[in-house]
Amino acid sequence: MIKKQQYNANKLQKRLRRQVGTAIADFNMIEAGDRIMVCLSGGKDSYALLDILRNLQIHSPVNFELIAVNLDQKQPGFPEQVLPNYLTQIGMPFQIVEQDTYSVVKRVIAEGKTTCSLCSRLRRGVLYRVASELGATKIALGHHRDDILETLFLNMFYGGKLKAMPPKLVSDNGRHIVIRPLAYCKEKDLTAYAEISDFPIIPCNLCGSQKNLQRQAIKEMMQQWDKKFPGRLETMFRSIQNIQLSHLADTSHYNFVSLQAQDQPFENGDTAFDEETFESNIEEMLALGAEEATDRPLVPQS
Repeated sequence: MIKKQQYNANKLQKRLRRQVGTAIADFNMIEAGDRIMVCLSGGKDSYALLDILRNLQIHSPVNFELIAVNLDQKQPGFPEQVLPNYLTQIGMPFQIVEQDTYSVVKRVIAEGKTTCSLCSRLRRGVLYRVASELGATKIALGHHRDDILETLFLNMFYGGKLKAMPPKLVSDNGRHIVIRPLAYCKEKDLTAYAEISDFPIIPCNLCGSQKNLQRQAIKEMMQQWDKKFPGRLETMFRSIQNIQLSHLADTSHYNFVSLQAQDQPFENGDTAFDEETFESNIEEMLALGAEEATDRPLVPQS
């Protein structure tokens, strides 16, 4: 039993590291000489992000630097020594930034209203400032595949936008590159990894305790899909990597106005009257999710 548990733990660790390495390579997230500020909240995802990046740093042919940064938002009861003790124990350079955003959120947002949006904006502003002070070339966040899909559905259902979280983007102020190396990782894998690694998890009492959040409703919907229709989430994630603007309806991104008939075949043009057929690929998705795609480089060669 112990050998089997160790075997499964090793498989999980290798899978997550491979997925992170693939995401880094696909989006050119890390380059030689980068100083990467890893945002550490104390949650399972950011712990896993830091742990995996540290391992890749050791084995990567590209030299890059890591520094962990935690924003202490002065939430009542926040165990402020947990992260410094953990980071000191593993020998990780870090900085704890103290900024009382908690009081601002509580003062501005009415009781019972969702605090996530304002909290996120305040936190983002502080982290951008700290990144500049530290000379960081990249800001690494711990959002995973499920976060990206949840954001896609939130924007579709409530915002009327076809928009998700990109694995790599330029920050709001234009001065930083934000990366999400966990973009290909499943939340349930990260949960299992955190349990195996015994990270000292710190719960978020500011937003995590709020009930009836729209994101929580989306999360529960996706979890039900994942149980009832294995492989559906994998297929949905692939869809945002395979976009056909000519078959949507955004006139600002595709020139529908100037479309003209022509005397030769038009690429991707005449499928409108064909019935869509979707072959079942559940076995393929499960195989890819469980093991083993071709190994990809950890980070691109410079």
